[in-house]
This record gives sequence, C-alpha cells and structure tokens, in this order.
Amino acid sequence: MAEIPSSPSATRTGPLAGLRIVEFAGIGPGPFAAMLLADMGAEVVRLDRPGGGDPYAPAVSSRGRTMVHANLKDPADVARTLDLLEGADALIEGFRPGVMERLGLGPDIVLARNPRLVYGRMTGWGQTGPLAHAAGHDINYIAITGALGAIGPAAHPVPPLNLVGDYGGGSLYLVAGLLAALLSAGRTGQGQVVDCAICDGAASLMAMFYALAARGRWSDERESNLLDGGMPYYRTFRCADGAHVALGSLEPQFYARFRDLAGLAGDPDLDARDVAEMRPALHAKLEALFLTRPRDEWCRLLEGTDACFAGVMTLAEAPDHPHLVARGTFATVDGTVQPAPAPRFSHTPSAITAPLTGRTLGEVADAWHGVVRAESAAQGTGA
Repeated sequence: MAEIPSSPSATRTGPLAGLRIVEFAGIGPGPFAAMLLADMGAEVVRLDRPGGGDPYAPAVSSRGRTMVHANLKDPADVARTLDLLEGADALIEGFRPGVMERLGLGPDIVLARNPRLVYGRMTGWGQTGPLAHAAGHDINYIAITGALGAIGPAAHPVPPLNLVGDYGGGSLYLVAGLLAALLSAGRTGQGQVVDCAICDGAASLMAMFYALAARGRWSDERESNLLDGGMPYYRTFRCADGAHVALGSLEPQFYARFRDLAGLAGDPDLDARDVAEMRPALHAKLEALFLTRPRDEWCRLLEGTDACFAGVMTLAEAPDHPHLVARGTFATVDGTVQPAPAPRFSHTPSAITAPLTGRTLGEVADAWHGVVRAESAAQGTGA
C-alpha cells in the first residue's frame, strides 16, 4: 500500500469546502462525524480542554481539524468561543443535556449571536426523556431499540462493536441532520438545533426489521431469521485453517450458482433450503463442507462469482484485499493505515488532511470574522 503524505488542513477540495464548523472535544460519535465532515472539505475547529482532548481518539478520527485550546470554565475563553461561533456555520457538541447551557453556550445564547447557525447535539439518550441525564455507552443505547436483541447467536446477544449505535445511529445521523439543517439555513437564513440521539438513530436503522415483524416475517429468536445467521445460505462458516468465510446466497439463482461451484448441484437435501425442519441438517452439511479447505482456497473458487461469497478478513488483512487495493479503500498516511474518505465525489474529491495546531482561539475567531465580512461584501450585504 502506497504511503500518502497528509496534506495541510488549509487545503480543502471536497464538496463542503467553505463550510466552517466548531467541534467541542468529546469521544466517539461526535469526533467521527467531525472527521467525515472534514474529509469532505469542511473547515473544522476542535476546541480541546487545556492539557488534551479525547484520550481515546486515535490520529485517524482526529484528522482534518484545526486544534485549539479553550478553557470553557474561563469567562474570557467562553467570550472568545462565542466570537468564533459568530463566524461558524455549525457546531457539534456531545455533552450531557444542560452542560452547554451551564457554560453559557446553550442554543438560546449562541443562536441569538448567530441566527443562521446549525447547533448539532450528539448524545446517547437525547435531550429529553427519562434517561436523558443518565450515563451510557453504545451497548446500552442499542439495547432498548431491539437492535442488540436481534444480533448474535441464539444463546445470547452480541454487541456489534460500536458500529450500530455510536457510528451508524449516531455519527451518520448527525452528519445527515447537520447537512439537512444547513440546506434549510441556506434557503431561509434560520438556523436550528439538531437533537441527534443514538437510541433514535439505532431505532431508525431497524426500520426494515420492524416492517418484517409487522408482517409476521421476523422472530425474536436469534438465529432463526433470514439475515441473522438462521439460514444455512446466509451465515459464516469456519474453514480448515480456522479462518472464516461469508456466504450470502439469498436469491435462488445465486444459491444455485454456489451449489454448482461447490459441487453440490446434485445433492437433493439442498433443494429443501427453505424447509425449517431441514435447516439443522443443511447447517451441518455446509459446516462440514467448508472445513475441507482453507479460507483462501474457497476464495479462489467462489469469490468474484455470483455465489455471493467473500472471505472474512481481519483488520490486518483487509487493507491488502485486492478489491480494496484496486479501489484505494485504505491509505497509509504518515505511517498509519486508515480508511480513505468515503463516499467518492467526481468533481470535488474528499481528501485526508493533517491536524493543524499552534493557533489560538482568538486568532481563529478573527480569521473567520474576516472571511464572513468578505463573504458578506461579495453578496452585496455590506456587513
């Protein structure tokens, strides 16, 4: 994999170039959302506490920011922060409900200073509700939505890393909400608060499964449904070398292709793939089949065909997969292997930019005010 030097933060080529966002340092979904926006060209200024920011934030999810220190318990720094927000298009904060208000940076005060600003609030439980002020993490937020209860083997639920809650139901919904509100502000001049709760987003991600349940096509028993490992043609299998493969032959034509390539076309047992009573026997038959060869041998036979098949890669292996290499899905930047920006844009490509340090809160606020004045003059407002 080629080494790609990170470009300066001032170099902005993505579709969000010219957008100014203030990020209050936090953990998890807020920083990841800010990374996505920075990858797409937004100028993101992160306000770190004196002495450091997020102890869990690796260099990857901190990329693309201008880092400045702000002591939000110091009235002078709060005043400078309000000055900075006057020149911003949006902010991201992930504190518990009421914290920003106590700091003197709540929506009422900030929107009075900058009525067009979009105020993004990222929490697990949301700004309201009986759990709003309770501590929690991804596993708790997805637990109440039905998502966690649907994932894992029959014996017990398994947390799907923190992808479903923090990043799927959190970061991605925050980015969508911010961009939608920014479009509205561009048309109306009126900003607003975006209350992004992980529990809301995770529930939204489950829309398809609630629809299936309403039609009687989903069981609350794990490993008994179409997409939860209950079907012998949609699950993972262990191979002779201990590695795994993923089979997803849902449609009959893809299932037939898998059978042809795997030498199972003449096995009458596999004709009964949708007969519930036959599933245990089919599971056992396919488990025995995949144990006859190592993973990479199965990949050479099945990957890239209409069998809907892929080898299960580890984090160490994935960046070297030929398909991901061909697409440039991963990049090595300053010695760190990391996902490249996604999605792709044909005219305004995203880019990985280096974090920028050494500037003060006041310097950034002054620079943004200068940009706002220039924009206003260009628009003929005379502001």
